Amino acid sequence: MLASAVIAAAGARVARWHAVRHRLLDQPGARRSHKVPTPRGGGIGIAIAWGLAWLVAPWLLPVPGTLAAAVLAGLLLVAGVGFVDDHRALSAWWRLAAHVAAGGLVALALAANGAAPWQVVFVLAAVPVLVNVWNFMDGIDGLAASQAALVALTFALLSGAPSAWAVLALALAASCAGFLPMNFPRARIFLGDVGSGTLGYAIAVQASLLLWSDAGGQGLVPVLLLPLSAFLVDATLTLGWRIVRGEAWWMPHVQHSYQQLAFSLADHRPVTLLYGAWTAAALMLALVSATRVTSFRFAAAAMCLLLAAVAWRAARGGVGHPDEQDRH
Repeated sequence: MLASAVIAAAGARVARWHAVRHRLLDQPGARRSHKVPTPRGGGIGIAIAWGLAWLVAPWLLPVPGTLAAAVLAGLLLVAGVGFVDDHRALSAWWRLAAHVAAGGLVALALAANGAAPWQVVFVLAAVPVLVNVWNFMDGIDGLAASQAALVALTFALLSGAPSAWAVLALALAASCAGFLPMNFPRARIFLGDVGSGTLGYAIAVQASLLLWSDAGGQGLVPVLLLPLSAFLVDATLTLGWRIVRGEAWWMPHVQHSYQQLAFSLADHRPVTLLYGAWTAAALMLALVSATRVTSFRFAAAAMCLLLAAVAWRAARGGVGHPDEQDRH
């Protein structure tokens, strides 16, 4: 775990040097939440750290070699298109194609190792969805990496020690922890698409593996939704709201609840901490729910998602970005 944190931290520092040297800077603007030019691409350290954990996993843990190869190939696709996009803009359709292909590789590996059809479908959907959710939600200091760390920690605790999936989830959490000092409380470098894509992909993979290894089947799905609730609700409802209003929903914007709150408070830190507190509470609820009957799990997930939706609406009700009405 320490090695993952050190590699991610070192990678972020090297990436910052590279970004400054080559002027890979995100500039402030109406569709961004930061106020000073900031280097991007620091998440490559997380990609390398988590990738190395998977590279050695078949030799140290009971992990099928075919599965590890598929996960690494998918990571190369997702992180690769993100890295290129951080250097020069790529079409959203090319990025989506890479995300879908990455999910397909993992799905094929799971199917070859005996996964049920619904588990294969789950990973096919989860990879492109969560990659884009993490991209949407990576807009203020520390938010995306801290949420990924908490979700990965939840998955590790649900996996149980000494599970191979718990070790790999902890490697992801440690990688996020290694990166965070460069991104919070004041961002010296952003994750970039290489980082946000890696986090969404890694969370999707770890969730899929947890479902694959669980004897309870679909009954674990609502438990996994709990730590993801803050991101899923904010990303989904904001996207739906923009589509309903006829806006260019694929374009950058600052209409997510976390962005509106950061604007209202004139500070990223309390918003990141607020989301962290929510997910920490959801973590505890997930651990409790995992020990209860399926009906309790679904009720807990429904309650959490409903409360998150209410919070989303409340956060948007009292604040507004000055150019919110012109977001195209």
